Amino acid sequence: MYLEKINSPADLRKLPPEALQVLSEEIRDVIIDTVSQNGGHLGANLGTVELILALHYVFDVPADSLIFDVGHQAYTHKIITGRKEFFRTLRQQDGCAGFPHPNESKFDSTVSGHAGTAISTALGIAIANIRSNKANKAIAIVGDGSLNCGISLEGLNHARDGRKNLIIILNDNKMSISRNVGGMARHLNRIISGGFYNRFKTGAKRLMFRLPRHKTLHKFIRRIEDLIKYLVLPGAIFEELGIRYIGPIDGHSLPDLLHHLNNIKSQQSGPILLHVITEKGHGYEHAKKNPAKYHGVPGFCKATGEIASSGKSTFSGAFGEAVCALAKSHPEVHAITAAMTDGTGLSEFSRLYWNRFHDVGIAEEHAVVFAAGLAAAGERPVCAIYATFMQRALDCIYHDVVLARLPVIFALDRAGAVEDGPTHHGIYDLGFLRALPGLTIIAPRSEAELKAMFDYAYTLARPVVIRYPRGGSATPIDAPVAAPEEGKAEIVREGSGPVIWAMGVETETALKVSELLNLDCCVISARFIAPFDAALAQKLAVNRVTISIEDHVLSGGLSSALDDALADCPHGRVLHFGWPSDRPIPHGKVSELRQKFGLTAQAIADQASANIANS
Repeated sequence: MYLEKINSPADLRKLPPEALQVLSEEIRDVIIDTVSQNGGHLGANLGTVELILALHYVFDVPADSLIFDVGHQAYTHKIITGRKEFFRTLRQQDGCAGFPHPNESKFDSTVSGHAGTAISTALGIAIANIRSNKANKAIAIVGDGSLNCGISLEGLNHARDGRKNLIIILNDNKMSISRNVGGMARHLNRIISGGFYNRFKTGAKRLMFRLPRHKTLHKFIRRIEDLIKYLVLPGAIFEELGIRYIGPIDGHSLPDLLHHLNNIKSQQSGPILLHVITEKGHGYEHAKKNPAKYHGVPGFCKATGEIASSGKSTFSGAFGEAVCALAKSHPEVHAITAAMTDGTGLSEFSRLYWNRFHDVGIAEEHAVVFAAGLAAAGERPVCAIYATFMQRALDCIYHDVVLARLPVIFALDRAGAVEDGPTHHGIYDLGFLRALPGLTIIAPRSEAELKAMFDYAYTLARPVVIRYPRGGSATPIDAPVAAPEEGKAEIVREGSGPVIWAMGVETETALKVSELLNLDCCVISARFIAPFDAALAQKLAVNRVTISIEDHVLSGGLSSALDDALADCPHGRVLHFGWPSDRPIPHGKVSELRQKFGLTAQAIADQASANIANS
């Protein structure tokens, strides 16, 4: 009824305030319908509908900047900023991105895919506005546990420099810091954020400074005010950092949101933090009851809530089984994750071995250094983090684990391209990791091989990375697995023709390419990216075409390992197939991205055949 009239925030502001509640339900229906078909982040977006509507109703975006932390809360923002029809193409190739991006809309201030960046970004914009004599606000919307990220804490420590231009919205959906503390807090918040109180306070302060001993009197009154707030409100830490705290308030009450945001907008003191309590999955019972399950979904039945599943085994599941089995016989084994218990397959471990399970929140750097501390004290930590997020802790891997040769196993889930797009593709990690001296990097091609390699990694008792993609492989779970041998590749198929090297599950792609080429190809699973089997590569490359296939950019990974191995040796033509490193890889179904970038078995075979014919 109302949504069809909204093509911009200006249209939103034409509505009477009482219409916003109806509009919020219309938007929820669109989000549920779209995510059920395309997949995406459901729970957090259902919880922020009223908050984002209120922000757009009160502030003038994009003159006032909205910075999301993290961007998977931004679906309502996209829908009311001229993208409601485009939103139906969520996460589809050439469709609506799952995260904000300035290339998609002028209303998206920044790229916003990883956690912890909003406060620092907003502070930078706020200070730039101050230097330009602009009154525009920079508003950081921080939620889903992003506040405990190290970057967020660094931003908070510096935030007082943002003065009146910086506003921080803490979207507390039980993934952040606290619960509502009752009616006294709500009443006191309305007083603190109200115009009369702040005008009276400013006027009283001016009058006070005309009195004898005014400094002592002002200090006494300020202490009384602080004491009352610290006793009743949970925001003392923010006040100590020089950030004016207001909250918590009900994030689903539009009257409360509009009241406080209008008051905050007119205040001349700052920076200000508004603490908003929301409910993940609000408005959809299935997501509300199980917010972790419906955080990010591949698609689901709207009527029943049943989440789509292939029913096949996955690498994450195999890893979870392997680490549980190891922990059963080795009481020194610990599992660490950075707010991804379910996604990394550690749910069962967290239940069985709760005293050796550590979810450190969105704090990848801390996760790695914490693992180093455990290992230094004689424990055996396994640190499971998505490949794209491990990029945030690369220095810690080198400085705190590799240099000391500590026995930490890093399980890099979601290695390779994923549907969420450039902020989440795990295709850049090897450019750094492969260069680290003494770091073993393994890429299993099946779930069964992952289990064997995990047990092998434990026996090495030194830093090891095991990287594997989302989903599963085409290899049967009961297929025989050759025992891992350090630095040795596996010849999967003998042949006298072209030599095809593959990393991980791309071994299946290599086998299909071999069949399509029909040239008696030799197919090799690299297994070890570091140390790499240079001797085998040099032996097989003489007078033969060498081909590499990897789910990684064409720099730093398998192709680079082969080039390094063959640089000073006689060899035939070398052809590399992987993601281009000269541009970001967009979002979309991975199968469609492979078609676009020529990484299907057929496309590789066609290009290889043409090159072989011309060589």
